[in-house]
Amino acid sequence: MAVKRKKPKNPTKKAKKSRTPFFKNEKFKFVFGVLVLLVASYLLIAFISFLFFGAADQSKLDLPWSELVFDSTIKVQNKAGKTGAWLSEVVFNQGFGLASFIFIYLLAIIGFKILGRNKGRFSKNFFFSFVLLIWLSVTLGLIFTKTEGGSAIYAGGKYGFVLSNWLSSLIGTFGVVLLLFVSAVIIFVVRFDKGYHWLKNRLRRKEKVDIPAFEEEQEPLEDSNITDESISKVIEDDDIVKAIFEPDSEEDDSLEVEIASKEEKDEEVNEEKREEEEELELTVKKIQEEEGDPIQNEEMEDYDPTLDLSEFKFPTLELLEDHNFGNAEVSNEELISNKNKIVETLRHYKIEITKIRATIGPTITLYEIVPAPGIRISKIKNLEDDIALSLAALGIRIIAPIPGRGTIGIEVPNQSPEVVSMRSILSSKKFQENTAELPVALGKTISNETYLFDLVKMPHILVAGATGQGKSVGVNVIITSLLYKKHPSQLKFVFVDPKKVELNLYSVLEKHYLAKLPGEEEPVITDIQKVKNTLNSINVEMDQRYDLLKKAHARNVKEYNKKFISRKLNPEKGHKYMPYIVVIIDEFADLIMTAGKEIELPIARIAQLARAVGIHMIIATQRPSTNIITGVIKANFPARIAFKVASMIDSRTILDTPGANQLIGKGDMLIASGSNITRVQCAFVDTPEVEKVCSFISEQRGYPTAFLLPEYVGDDEPGPGEVDLNNKDELFDDAARVVVMNQMGSTSMIQRKFSIGYNRAGRIMDQLEAAGVVGPSEGSKARQVLIQDEYSLEQLLNDLN
Repeated sequence: MAVKRKKPKNPTKKAKKSRTPFFKNEKFKFVFGVLVLLVASYLLIAFISFLFFGAADQSKLDLPWSELVFDSTIKVQNKAGKTGAWLSEVVFNQGFGLASFIFIYLLAIIGFKILGRNKGRFSKNFFFSFVLLIWLSVTLGLIFTKTEGGSAIYAGGKYGFVLSNWLSSLIGTFGVVLLLFVSAVIIFVVRFDKGYHWLKNRLRRKEKVDIPAFEEEQEPLEDSNITDESISKVIEDDDIVKAIFEPDSEEDDSLEVEIASKEEKDEEVNEEKREEEEELELTVKKIQEEEGDPIQNEEMEDYDPTLDLSEFKFPTLELLEDHNFGNAEVSNEELISNKNKIVETLRHYKIEITKIRATIGPTITLYEIVPAPGIRISKIKNLEDDIALSLAALGIRIIAPIPGRGTIGIEVPNQSPEVVSMRSILSSKKFQENTAELPVALGKTISNETYLFDLVKMPHILVAGATGQGKSVGVNVIITSLLYKKHPSQLKFVFVDPKKVELNLYSVLEKHYLAKLPGEEEPVITDIQKVKNTLNSINVEMDQRYDLLKKAHARNVKEYNKKFISRKLNPEKGHKYMPYIVVIIDEFADLIMTAGKEIELPIARIAQLARAVGIHMIIATQRPSTNIITGVIKANFPARIAFKVASMIDSRTILDTPGANQLIGKGDMLIASGSNITRVQCAFVDTPEVEKVCSFISEQRGYPTAFLLPEYVGDDEPGPGEVDLNNKDELFDDAARVVVMNQMGSTSMIQRKFSIGYNRAGRIMDQLEAAGVVGPSEGSKARQVLIQDEYSLEQLLNDLN
């Protein structure tokens, strides 16, 4: 019975497929486009041969058509044969003459249009080619009357000769020449934008003879136009994705015509604006000449913060090693094998797909599939483990769907992953030509593009992952990127390293790039108490910077420094150049477990406010649990980097979404910025390479000392078992009055009277004991009340306050 049910399904599918007209089929379009190009090539050979052998073949072409075609003894010298000679005679002599070569161009652009390789605007090129065909034929027909020297070839063709004679009889030979000249100028101006502006500028320069003196000095505005060719070149430069099958969809002609008309309207509007700007500039120049003001005022040179270390040289790429040597690439056999396994696995579960293509990355390959209509995405998402089993992969990740693509992504690890070296990332054109304030190049994406971001726009980063998955290397990559781009006067680091060994490599940069508290000996902070003071000192620095921004009427440190460099701010009033400060904390979990809120609160305040004043923070942890990455931290660190973690819960803690548990390790990471999650293979920089870079910088002349942060004097904190009466609870006074009135010191009574928890009531009772209101604890008994009347209590409270 099961076999009988399946049989009628196949005919219906075939019937549905046969409904599509044959001329709309992609194969028909391809074959037809190739035939058009072949015809154009054949005509090109025939026309060129006709120029050389047309006279010799003329006598044979005068024979009757049937005799010429069927008599094989008749030979012609045209390389395209008798058909080519006959077509050349019809199109050349009986048609448009030498202008007939434009027919070949028209056939070529039609063929490329059918094949989907249209460059530029098809309608516009076709129209102007046809106009040029007529213009050139008439011009040649006017110049060369019939034939010249008894030649059998008509330069202008029959139509050109007839049209030129008719126009000459109508408006005279001079009128025809004038008409052809004017039409040539119109074609030139309408077809070529640069030619129009060149001609317009030439005519305006000639008119300068009669313009008054103040207008003679005005030069026409030059503006660069973006041509259609440059736009099409940018659009067609997309060879990153390697398609397995299914060509791209065909283009829409109607859309091109609409864009063309819109561009012409924009050109007219821009031209009117340019004329208004030119008139305005003329008026301004006239006023300056009447008043006699100088064109340039004598001003002081801009302040250069790099002059203190003007001889500083940035590290060279030779200090880094090229780890790409010997890397294996993904073979076509591997791509096809994985593709077949994915398709076969999906078909086992009756899931049909219409398209699949692969994008090869350094460590993984992204297979994008388009399911058949009616297939549920959740059905494919649930097959994650089944596909991983069929591919025998370390682990796959399914993105269903890919945002903005309309496809489902299956990320499969490569059999031979590549090592992305830091040298290749820093030598890339994208990094070298980047003009960001704090550019950071992390690695390469799935499409082998350098992943680069501006730390100023992030602006704080949380880095988390399991031990040994590349977290420390990722932090070194961030630091190295900044060292290769920023001068010591523009950037300062604050390193916090409870492990004492991860960031100690950078201690030699103390007099170049590091910032620390006054009087501190170690440039890399490892002591917990010094970490507290440093973070609070950064808060003081942040407040001071905000005060300077307020005085300078600047919104951020970039605007402030721009004003200071242009000498619009007076250093005598406290203004100074502000370098960017990047705080890097390694092993954040150890700090939270040791100091808790005393560390979390200043970090949260820096993360909330410090962006505008150029202070940014990067914290790293190998323990992505909720008691370490709290809600306060997650709310203030929207940019997060997740390396491989052990469980889905850890991935959700870092990224608020699963996925980090399916990474393959060794630098494979997910970067979440806002709602976008990008998979990147982190660059690899080894410890000896970091040492070479740091040594290269430290051997150069530096500042006398490190960048000094503001001094911070913390309150004396009570020791274990001690109570700080300077930080009394808000209910302290009311609780003391209740205890004295009832003459009973009980923690449970304070709980009941004020509806608070046991811990808070216990702290209040300890404070009452320290203040001398109640005596020490006596086990389960209530404490003894040491103050007998309310008058004595009020005197004590006044003294304490």
